[in-house]
Amino acid sequence: MRGGRSLGRRFEWLWAAYAVSALGTWLAFDAFSLIAVIVLHAGATEVAVLSAAGLAVGAVVATPLGPWMEFRHKRPVMMTMDLVRCGVLLTVPAAYALGALTFVQLLVVAVVVGAADIGFTAASGAFVKSLLPPEDLLTANARFEATQWSATILGPPLGGAAMGLFGPVTTVLANAVSFLLSAAGIRAIGGAETPPVRTDGPPPAGGLLEGWRYILAHPVLRPLFFNTALYNALIMVSLPLLAVLMVGDLGFSAWQYGLAFSVPSIGGLIGSRLARRLVPRFGERRVLLTSGWLRACWPVGLAFVGPGTAGLVLVMVVELGVIMSCAVFNPVYATTRLRQTDADRVARTLSAWSVTNKATAAAMTALWGLLAGVTGPRAAIAIAGVLVLATPLLLPRRVDHAPPEPAPLRAEEAA
Repeated sequence: MRGGRSLGRRFEWLWAAYAVSALGTWLAFDAFSLIAVIVLHAGATEVAVLSAAGLAVGAVVATPLGPWMEFRHKRPVMMTMDLVRCGVLLTVPAAYALGALTFVQLLVVAVVVGAADIGFTAASGAFVKSLLPPEDLLTANARFEATQWSATILGPPLGGAAMGLFGPVTTVLANAVSFLLSAAGIRAIGGAETPPVRTDGPPPAGGLLEGWRYILAHPVLRPLFFNTALYNALIMVSLPLLAVLMVGDLGFSAWQYGLAFSVPSIGGLIGSRLARRLVPRFGERRVLLTSGWLRACWPVGLAFVGPGTAGLVLVMVVELGVIMSCAVFNPVYATTRLRQTDADRVARTLSAWSVTNKATAAAMTALWGLLAGVTGPRAAIAIAGVLVLATPLLLPRRVDHAPPEPAPLRAEEAA
């Protein structure tokens, strides 16, 4: 990997847009859950329903997006998704200022943002694949991963402090502005976008069904698909319950809750840099399997969090292990997925993948909300952690490289 070199001006603009939206997202880390607890006095079941409904209905709303965007230029789609997220998020501080914020409004906003997230992710993945040659994909994904974790380090404590100083919806406003700036950055990419790839004949009528068929028939994508859907869902179910446990039951403040997740994110920077060095030395398959096993070993520790400094340190240690392992796994997994996917199926495949991840997370978050209502949040977090230990069994046993594709236009050729 040629880790330190520039990937071109157009990639730099895309990277900058990603950075500003990632920072905004992490400034608003778990903002809806905290607003529901602090402002609307919601309990564990209601907070879980809020997280689940946004994911589930957002996934349903986003279902037509993959087939629709497959044969369209991706930059306009990305800008549209950014502007939609900006507009709908702005309604939350507006309603709060007027004393009219309700739980139902938070649900609706979560749904729209969830659908736009899926659309943006699918379009951006297809755009990156068309922008860069295959040998640069791991470098690009590692940079995105490092940026994500940098935002995670800065965002939650700054967001928690902002909520304490300026009110609970401040970070939602900042997140809305970040999407506006992201849209401006994507527009600044300029140049000619590689035309969408068409196969002979009309697009398949099956829509996302074609994406799911493609994934399930693929020997590498299929196990990755099931592994990531289950792992991500089991991690997601713990977050709203941990917010209730730490902020509601154990008395941690919003800034302490943010600090517990931001400080360990230094592991994300370390892991994302390691990924680029480990793959050339040990191979894609070995790094994928090892990091996939390691990331499953930590989450069960969250069930043992207690009050005070010791509890805060325990959360930080567990999250450090999870984050460092995930930061190695994620760019390798994202690169493998892009390389293994045919160019004319990227948007549909990524949309089907995102819809499944969100729908699975939604169903399991709702189920865990009901479980927490019976057992309490601590026991529900423990059960999720034990199940995470089994997820590495779903990882692919081999990773074959897809045949090389024709190189796309370089930035200087497209300008």
